[in-house]
Amino acid sequence: MAKDWFVIHTYSGYENKVKMNLEKRVESMNMEEKIFRVLVPMEDEVEFKNGKEKVTKRKVYPGYVLVEMEMTDDSWYVVRNTPGVTGFVGTGTKPIPLLEQEVVQILQQMGMDDLRAKIDFEVNQTVQVIAGPFKDFVGVVREILPDKGKLRVEVSMFGRETPVELDFGQVQKLD
Repeated sequence: MAKDWFVIHTYSGYENKVKMNLEKRVESMNMEEKIFRVLVPMEDEVEFKNGKEKVTKRKVYPGYVLVEMEMTDDSWYVVRNTPGVTGFVGTGTKPIPLLEQEVVQILQQMGMDDLRAKIDFEVNQTVQVIAGPFKDFVGVVREILPDKGKLRVEVSMFGRETPVELDFGQVQKLD
């Protein structure tokens, strides 16, 4: 079954409490294989007070929380019956998942533009560098760093293998 991102509606001001409650319920009810991530979309807001710059976090969508999950009757029940959740966003009783580009846009806005599920590389796979200073080099993936959104790739330079760290977007698979 595919995992998707869903939006749940909460009481305004309770988004972080709902996130904590849901994460505790997922753990206590052993739903880690069905409910993966819970996010309260936030962004940095810069304020100037008394001539000083102050960065604060601001909720992008007050009253809403994002949940990455596989939609089953059990996972729906766990989320829907979490204290503070008023329901899923969707028509009628069927929750509608966010489109992939909507999720990417929200994660980028939060500075989390890595979609871990979208890592399409494997260790020992041959790739071509398509951007950056190593453009047009061919190399072999030696390590995947999903938290950083990077790969360690060995490219042949001056007759020897040299490890370089590249963003996922700087390489493409060679079929």
